[in-house]
Amino acid sequence: VPGAPRPRPASRMSDDGRIRARAVWRRGWATDVHIRHHLIRVDEPPSEGGGDTGPMPTELLCAALASCFCLALRWVAAKRDLELPGLEVSVRADRAGTEPRYGRLVVEAQVALPLDRWEPLMARAARVCWVSNTMAGGVDVEYVATEVNARFQE
Repeated sequence: VPGAPRPRPASRMSDDGRIRARAVWRRGWATDVHIRHHLIRVDEPPSEGGGDTGPMPTELLCAALASCFCLALRWVAAKRDLELPGLEVSVRADRAGTEPRYGRLVVEAQVALPLDRWEPLMARAARVCWVSNTMAGGVDVEYVATEVNARFQE
């Protein structure tokens, strides 16, 4: 219906606008991450003492950026009635020297079309990609310790 509010996809956020992920340690370096009704096993490779039963957390960081940017490209292309055949987005993370972090992420997109037909969409997609916007804008990270069953004490 023209002018009617568009429903917010249930997959984006909870009713209060927050995304929640819960990690539960299983064994060794493996955790099970629960997000809505999805379960993702996260682990480290054997070279780091893990069992390699799932991707590493830093790989999921790259996956979040790659998938979000892929969807953002598709969204801006669809608004212009442009198909992006063979759309793929990959992310490469470069270490920041010896620090325990990555200092550079390179997002590379490819489409089975001439570049002049779709490359201008890259900047538009970057503006609507929630993951890259969160990283680029900086984000406050707060660490809170909670006792087991604390939520039931009052």
